[in-house]
Amino acid sequence: MHITVVGTGYVGLVSAACFADLGHTVIGVDIDEAKVKKLQQGIPTIYEIGLEEILKRGLASGRLSFTTDILEALPNTK
Repeated sequence: MHITVVGTGYVGLVSAACFADLGHTVIGVDIDEAKVKKLQQGIPTIYEIGLEEILKRGLASGRLSFTTDILEALPNTK
């Protein structure tokens, strides 16, 4: 399944990372370019136990990505 998560705060980031860890393809969208750049590098913007490992695993697998362009993310959402 392809999932788009709008907002990468406490709920959105953890949800996106966990959905990707479960095998879904997930794009996280946020308007904060600095935050998106950090997330693309595998640097969490919040603290949650285990999040950094799940985030890096999702990015490495290609199932998790981040963008500031919602129009890029929505066409693949199912």
